[in-house]
Amino acid sequence: MSAATALPGDPPGGRRAVAVWGIGVAVYFVAVIFRTSLGVAGLDAADRFHVGASALSTFSILQLLVYAGMQIPVGLLVDRLGTKKVLTIGTVLFTAGQLGFAFSPSYGTALASRALLGCGDALTFISVLRLGTRWFPARRGPLVAQLAGLAGMAGNLVSTLVLARLLHGVGWTAAFAGSALAGVVVLVLTLLFLKDHPEGHEPEPLPHQGAAYVRRQIAASWREPGTRLGLWVHFTTQFPAMVFLLLWGLPFLVQAQGLSRAAAGELLTLVVLSNMAIGLVYGQIIARHHGARLPLALGTVGATAVLWAATLLYPAGHAPMWLLVVLCVVLGACGPASMIGFDFARPANPPERQGTASGITNMGGFVASMTTLFAVGVLLDATGDDYTVAFSAVFLLQALGVSQILRLRRRAARRERERLVASRVETVHVPA
Repeated sequence: MSAATALPGDPPGGRRAVAVWGIGVAVYFVAVIFRTSLGVAGLDAADRFHVGASALSTFSILQLLVYAGMQIPVGLLVDRLGTKKVLTIGTVLFTAGQLGFAFSPSYGTALASRALLGCGDALTFISVLRLGTRWFPARRGPLVAQLAGLAGMAGNLVSTLVLARLLHGVGWTAAFAGSALAGVVVLVLTLLFLKDHPEGHEPEPLPHQGAAYVRRQIAASWREPGTRLGLWVHFTTQFPAMVFLLLWGLPFLVQAQGLSRAAAGELLTLVVLSNMAIGLVYGQIIARHHGARLPLALGTVGATAVLWAATLLYPAGHAPMWLLVVLCVVLGACGPASMIGFDFARPANPPERQGTASGITNMGGFVASMTTLFAVGVLLDATGDDYTVAFSAVFLLQALGVSQILRLRRRAARRERERLVASRVETVHVPA
């Protein structure tokens, strides 16, 4: 099936679409800067709040827990309220959270601030995905989604390269409070210029939203095999890189592989740069060949598993640098591969369920990441910091995810073909 097939009612795209969508992407970009800001401030946070490693890890796990738990409610909110209102609320929340973190006098208030930031952050990505489906033709969907993910990784890079220097240059409060100004800027842009959809492409009015409506939205989205396949693709592909970048990559490279902190930081940056480059490639391939979705996703999972196994089981004490570099490049493909999950969920659901279906899909990788973060920590404590045993959790979750992908793939493909045929019939029968 060609990805270039035009669907009835497609929005026109064009420069205005790019401008409006760009505002939404800017909001997501800032949200990711705030989300990943703790990653460059871990040692400073330990000193400021007088806490150890386990308490620091609570920041990351809480943030992922809030993010994952919010995804279905966010999807419902986006479907009901529209993108502009949800992005506005999200921007207010994550900016307040960043400001609160800047001035937090204790660990407890800092934890509450990160939870508030996580709530706001959770409102952004699903909103940006829906904004893309409202402003661009369906054939542009895969590339638009990958570009949104690329903006997120750019935000991660800003945290690594800019915020880290700012933190050590002007201090904790000034760095975090100053960065919060970016939230104010994107809030103003959102209020003044962002629109939910182009003229003439207004969505159908939704019924009154009560408990029964919410249940119907979730149930209808879940019944679609494409939604469930999207969730499991996201689950299986995203978490190895997220766990590596968010918490366990630096300790693994320093403690288990004997690298300096500087060298380990360069490898983490390589993961981000690889993600950005591969995201553009994956987006272009899928935009031209929808049939490449599953091979790319499963190929990324397979390559990740092989490189992890080669690194963990390397016969010498430490893996050679070339192998660690290849591992980090392959981990960079995990983020773009996870975006493929949305390319299964999107065509499986009508426009009025796009937010809900995207929310369900987006839960996958974050649930897997939380599970792996916790499992690796428990196994490290139980084995005396044996990273080979601890990172075996990666293979278990990958095996679970692949089994579900293989189980659902034929049903999802059949249902997608049925929808495409139905849409072509509608197009033929629409009067001129």
